[in-house]
Amino acid sequence: MQSSLISKVQKAQQYATEPERVRVESLRVSFDGDNSSHVITYADGRWDCDCEFFQVWRTCSHTMALPKLMSDMVPAPATGQPAAS
Repeated sequence: MQSSLISKVQKAQQYATEPERVRVESLRVSFDGDNSSHVITYADGRWDCDCEFFQVWRTCSHTMALPKLMSDMVPAPATGQPAAS
């Protein structure tokens, strides 16, 4: 392996131990739920999900699960206040 590639592998290993270096600014995810698939997005500091529960409560199991799956590299959504009508 070339020395330049070896140094990149070593740097990647270092970065992987320093998650504070990473900020997710936007994200689009397909999430296979128990009943159907959903599209979850994160942009401009806000979560969105196309499930019915999120449309009312502005949070859901899908948006709560993603920060845990991503080792909290993205902020958790604010918890349950129904959306204004």
